[in-house]
Amino acid sequence: MTPRVTFAVATRVVAQLRRDHRTVAMLIVLPALLVSLMWWMFHDTPNTFDRVGGPLLAVFPAIIMFIVTSVATLRERSTGTLARLFTMPMGKLDFLLGYALAFALIAVVQAVVVVSISLYALDLDIRGAAWQLGVVAVLDGVLGTALGLFASAFAATEFQAVQMMPAVMIPQLLLCGLLLPRDRLPGVLHAVSDILPLSYAVDAVVGVAQGNGFGAGAGVDTLIVVAFIVAALALGAATLKRRTA
Repeated sequence: MTPRVTFAVATRVVAQLRRDHRTVAMLIVLPALLVSLMWWMFHDTPNTFDRVGGPLLAVFPAIIMFIVTSVATLRERSTGTLARLFTMPMGKLDFLLGYALAFALIAVVQAVVVVSISLYALDLDIRGAAWQLGVVAVLDGVLGTALGLFASAFAATEFQAVQMMPAVMIPQLLLCGLLLPRDRLPGVLHAVSDILPLSYAVDAVVGVAQGNGFGAGAGVDTLIVVAFIVAALALGAATLKRRTA
């Protein structure tokens, strides 16, 4: 891995995103719109929104980042761009880290927007620090990016990349604790949820919302999310194909 090459890849991806206004709008605005929609649905039962609003700050950014990243990476392969890039002194990890860094910058903006709207416009009630909630939201967006980069290695077309979303993310959405607390899941499903990264992303957000900040339970869950990000990027580098079949 060469930092100079990694930053060059990140700069290139950011430049591409700046020209793609629709994608940027989707990444930054859509999570806030979806959270606002959920607030509207539970407007007459604010306690319900306070319960699910925190987990939504983990779920929506991760899912949206997963979709965009997996399709964008597959497009690099299908158009031959990735093959041309690898003719230069660039390793697979440089490419993936560059992508992750570029989308991490987007995740920062995304988190600032969605957390600010949730706390100050939608009155989401949390006991923890807002900045900690923002940090976790950023990491959850990066988690979606890392999972998207890894999943894209198993797709040959953009359509297949989109199909990876229900296969990879929907089971996590069902078992992460958003619909039902994980400790109330059947034993087998609880055990499965223990190995799914989105479970810890939601646990970290809930921990901060309940006042158990980084010095308490949320800190451990946040570190586990970071470990999943590193593992997904490492596996992505090991399985990344330079061109489509």
